[in-house]
Amino acid sequence: MKGLGASLVAISPQLAEHSRELIERRHLTFPILRDAGNEVAAAFGLRFALPEYLRAIYRAFPLDLAQVNGEGSWTLPMPARFVIDREGIVRAAESDPDYTTRPEPAATIDVLRALAR
Repeated sequence: MKGLGASLVAISPQLAEHSRELIERRHLTFPILRDAGNEVAAAFGLRFALPEYLRAIYRAFPLDLAQVNGEGSWTLPMPARFVIDREGIVRAAESDPDYTTRPEPAATIDVLRALAR
């Protein structure tokens, strides 16, 4: 990505301390910006509220969503990828409401190569 003049940034509703732990544990080389209350996700139409049956599943895990995100809205962002050019124009966007379906990194590289031409 750097060779194509691009930078990667992740956006997460997690408190900064939890993102720092993730960066350290996974040896990430890109920043994770905080989206308090999933407000950025909401602006892009990507915020959703977990239904009660999923809240019960999360409560059964050792994952306290309210603690990790620093607020109790029980909302999460859909995974998405945006390629934004230097002028701030969105050149590519991809999202899927199924959180197990993530944008393919190779597709991002293809978009960046096309923009570099």
